[in-house]
Amino acid sequence: MGVGKSTVGELLAEWLGSPYRDTDADIVAAEGRPIADIFVDEGEPRFRELERQAVRAAVAEHPGVLALGGGAILDESTRALLASLPVVYLSMDVEEAVKRTGLNTARPLLAVNPRRQWRELMEARRHLYTEVARVVVPTDDRTPEEVARAVLDALELKKA
Repeated sequence: MGVGKSTVGELLAEWLGSPYRDTDADIVAAEGRPIADIFVDEGEPRFRELERQAVRAAVAEHPGVLALGGGAILDESTRALLASLPVVYLSMDVEEAVKRTGLNTARPLLAVNPRRQWRELMEARRHLYTEVARVVVPTDDRTPEEVARAVLDALELKKA
């Protein structure tokens, strides 16, 4: 959350001359409402099912840069689907998250005690991110351009 996946993903897509897609945006468009509303109205399990479907469709249909929501890797079938793909984990520490997002309550999983919840989420997920990632790129104290360049370098890709 707040790591810059959308900004960096859009920049990478532009540099590579490929399309960009975000599965969170796909879910919002399909459902016609914000993700926070889905969490409140139908609960996290329903959102995770929508997310699983969105990732599956995007991987099958999309030929470019794809950004996934932070919880997508919680699903075992999603991790298996990503196993052979050039997945990049954009990492960040909690202090950087606070600077970037303020850990505001618009993020449904951070509604109460955001710093502690962010740390707990990361402790629970970090090993899953590193399991599916081909490379890990730290984003702390870096501009989106610096992060995008580090991703290109790590994946040995060139600008179009």
